[in-house]
Amino acid sequence: MTITVLDTYPAMRDILRAPVPERPALLRAMLEPAAGMYRYFPGEVDLVAMHGAGSGFPLDRDEARCREALDALHEADAWARIERALGDALTVQLAATPGITVPDLTVLIVLGDPGDAHFMGPALGMTANGSVSGYLFLNFWPYPENLARLEATAVHELNHNLRYSPGGVRWDPATVTVGEQVVSEGLADAFARQLYGDELGYARIGVPHLRDDAVFAKVVSGLGVTGMENFAAWVHGDATAARYGGTPVGLPNGAGYAVGNRLVDAYLAATGRTAAQALLVSSQEVIDTALDRIR
Repeated sequence: MTITVLDTYPAMRDILRAPVPERPALLRAMLEPAAGMYRYFPGEVDLVAMHGAGSGFPLDRDEARCREALDALHEADAWARIERALGDALTVQLAATPGITVPDLTVLIVLGDPGDAHFMGPALGMTANGSVSGYLFLNFWPYPENLARLEATAVHELNHNLRYSPGGVRWDPATVTVGEQVVSEGLADAFARQLYGDELGYARIGVPHLRDDAVFAKVVSGLGVTGMENFAAWVHGDATAARYGGTPVGLPNGAGYAVGNRLVDAYLAATGRTAAQALLVSSQEVIDTALDRIR
């Protein structure tokens, strides 16, 4: 198993310095090594358009601000820190579950868009995706809180990647439940907390509602909802659902993360397992065990 953290810093630096008409081609070349993360999309994927849709840095504005932010990521040693963290986390995970399938991993780190109000506000300057086996996508704005959590964020996404790699939990977009994603976010946070502690390990968006019983009850009422198109509101909250054309359900930002952490913590306390040992446990087992303990 190899971990390849793409050295996107010089490419982004060159893009932000290049004449505007040349930037899309340069960006496309930078993104091409990670194009496999879109292998389940129908038809040919426009990598530049996906970059924009994912709150990646803009190609036609905010150049000075983006250059300064990119330098902040570089000065924080983001690329090397993330590579070390993934290697360390994999060692811990394999010690707990030596029989799992571990894919070769390609990691794409990009700078976010300072003009995207949702990304900079409700998303707290960070989006990431580790759901496609073999690929991690990490998009940062260098808020100090995000720089402090570079390792924990990468490890969170690694947990997703290993959970959904071949031989692990199967994700069927048509039948998967909100409960599966909520539990997966709790497991990923628990793994990051196992390695980095509670201060850095929690995904920031879920922290304000960790002890909110009304939010807990509401999310639990939707754990059986199916279909990925319905997940944004239940997991990320109404603001994210509205951003992507979903239907709000009356939940705040990061609600599913908060509830996932409570469910997983209750499960781990009841079973005596570590987060690493629970990597492939079924979400229904987590939910049933946790609710029995909580109630």
